[in-house]
Amino acid sequence: MSEQSKTVLMFVNGQAMSGGSINFALQEATLLGAAKTAAKYRFYSVRDEFPGLWPVEQGGQSIPGELYEVSYAQLRESLLPNEPSELELGVIEMEDGSGSLSMKMREEEITGNGVVDITNEGGWHKYLAAKKA
Repeated sequence: MSEQSKTVLMFVNGQAMSGGSINFALQEATLLGAAKTAAKYRFYSVRDEFPGLWPVEQGGQSIPGELYEVSYAQLRESLLPNEPSELELGVIEMEDGSGSLSMKMREEEITGNGVVDITNEGGWHKYLAAKKA
């Protein structure tokens, strides 16, 4: 079996979603559809450029996004090189209890300049739309 044929699940919740500035990096991936995380995360905007998930023990919510099936090659060569340095690859829990890869905030970035908690805003697209209104 070639590496190209091996796939993993990747949850995206920001600029990699459909219509986002780095969605091109998922061009060869298979969109499985809208999805949500388990209610164990806070959600942050970083300078209104991109969002980041952060796992919490209490006060978390379910964060909306999209679930993709991606090859390791796509992940390594296309998506990860386009992700901001404030984020790192991790494993998250989905609403149905399954797991997925996803980008999450680096711990040292949570208190960075321009980082705002947007957990109650209903997701990245809703947050951006509200900012424009």
